[in-house]
Amino acid sequence: RTMAPATRLPAVPETILKKRKTSLKQKAERASKLQKDIAAAKTKRKTIFKSAEKYVKEYRTQERQVIQLKRQARSAGNFYAAPEARLAFVVRIRGIVGLPPKVRKILQLLRLRQIH
Repeated sequence: RTMAPATRLPAVPETILKKRKTSLKQKAERASKLQKDIAAAKTKRKTIFKSAEKYVKEYRTQERQVIQLKRQARSAGNFYAAPEARLAFVVRIRGIVGLPPKVRKILQLLRLRQIH
């Protein structure tokens, strides 16, 4: 009996080695993406906080201005009427033709019967 020279087989199949390699690569990519996302979120959070601070400062100055105007009016013997908030109600209508009766009635109540 003659035996063929024994070729040594690898301990781990090649497909498993490839899968390990790709999974390690994906894990590293995910980690780097996570780091980038965290940094981006941090900068975004800072900008949002700065804009919020700006709005707070603006509202405080408006309130102080109203108080100052009230005091000036009172010292002059007058009354100060604070400006009321303005409201804009915007509706885009294709046309009144072919609209259901309820919608048509609502438009009529809003005085939007004639569009042009």
